[in-house]
Amino acid sequence: EVQLQASGGGLVQAGGSLRLSCAASGFTFDDYALGWFRQAPGKEREGVSCIRSSDGTTYYADSVKGRFTISSDNAKNTVYLRMNSLKPEDTAVYYCAADSNTYGSRWCLAPDFGSWGQGTLVTVSS
Repeated sequence: EVQLQASGGGLVQAGGSLRLSCAASGFTFDDYALGWFRQAPGKEREGVSCIRSSDGTTYYADSVKGRFTISSDNAKNTVYLRMNSLKPEDTAVYYCAADSNTYGSRWCLAPDFGSWGQGTLVTVSS
């Protein structure tokens, strides 16, 4: 059974940094699409960043390019999202996701991911 456990959220001031972690179990990162998504109140879930575990190919939403960095540690079965220069509009529940079909890592669209973690709340104060 695939399980994803996200952690690392919290309250931070604008301009600050956080690192989210997502520990996976039930599968290995041989060649998977891994991603971080977020959902703010009243808004649809959006793809923030995705990565293909086998070759490190990444996708970033325009809103986070240059500020966020996704990485995966295949030995630890963990995917990270380093978030710098945080803005109040980054406030959301962040979810990690995975799928064995690596197509999902290309465009980072939620319907392409079959396994989801429980979410971790990131709040950025102004």
